Amino acid sequence: MNAPANSMDESKPGDLLLVTGASGFVGSAISNAARAHGYRVRVLVRPSSPRTNIAPGDEVVVGDIRDRASLVAALRGVRYLAHAAADYRLWSPAPEEIIRTNVDGTRAVMEEALRAGVERIVYTSSVATLELRDGAPADETHPLAESKAVGAYKKSKVIAERLVEDMIRQHRLPAVIVNPSTPIGPRDVKPTPTGRIIVEGACGRMPGFVDTGLNLAHVDDVAAGHLAALRRGGIGERYILGGENVRLGTMLADIADIVGRRRPTLRFPIAALYPIAVGAEWFAHLTGKEPFATRDGLRMARHYMFFNDAKARRELGYTSRPYREAIADAISWFKQAGYVR
Repeated sequence: MNAPANSMDESKPGDLLLVTGASGFVGSAISNAARAHGYRVRVLVRPSSPRTNIAPGDEVVVGDIRDRASLVAALRGVRYLAHAAADYRLWSPAPEEIIRTNVDGTRAVMEEALRAGVERIVYTSSVATLELRDGAPADETHPLAESKAVGAYKKSKVIAERLVEDMIRQHRLPAVIVNPSTPIGPRDVKPTPTGRIIVEGACGRMPGFVDTGLNLAHVDDVAAGHLAALRRGGIGERYILGGENVRLGTMLADIADIVGRRRPTLRFPIAALYPIAVGAEWFAHLTGKEPFATRDGLRMARHYMFFNDAKARRELGYTSRPYREAIADAISWFKQAGYVR
């Protein structure tokens, strides 16, 4: 397999890699993978971020992706950057905050990386920026129009990805874009929306499901894909980092089998759940806690969120393990962390 012409030479042991979002799910997996490959890892974390996922040997810079001064400090002496920090919520009482964090933060990170002379960047986008296609898994060739993005998170990721693409074209930003599908696995401390499904299913609190589907990938495989993109990806290219396309009912059945519970059998029409989502959002406004069901989530569930990652496999050498192993690893971690009893 020939690498793209603008891929980088082999990195040297000890090269300094900055990871944003390293206290979170995907970011911590990238940090772990980078450390295992001999990179020196520096992480940018917010003052309020939990440090559970930060390794003792990592160099920590406290700051925020919208704070230029902390970005300057974090990027000093950095050769490579993995920008994984994002506000990954499908609901917020102030949705404009999600857009500001993901768009303004990405702009600040990329502009300061250019000023700092960073040699190569991997930007963590999302399959949320790709248009779903009826009858076939979506791929990198059909970007989603901002006008079609459902909810603040998807809209923010579309705008941020277009911003990065513009900077690559206009300012020669040395960035490769990766589009993870739905990562699952250990260290999901928040947890993510899909992590919450795994927890609820493992606890026996998911009696039914809607007819939808996800592309599920082990978070450590997604992290390895980031490093493959750093080494071999083409500047300005985007690569889906995915796994297996799985129906939600199958996923919940497998979760039940792993923990020894009864498989959920009720299949709910999506339309029937809208009143529940409205009530959940109303209650979330009162409590400040993120609702389990949202109207945007139901709108997205009307489509199978299936993706084709052949390009990453072909050009980056990307691989992923069977999704059931990822589910089992996630459940094991959630048990150890006390989410599942």
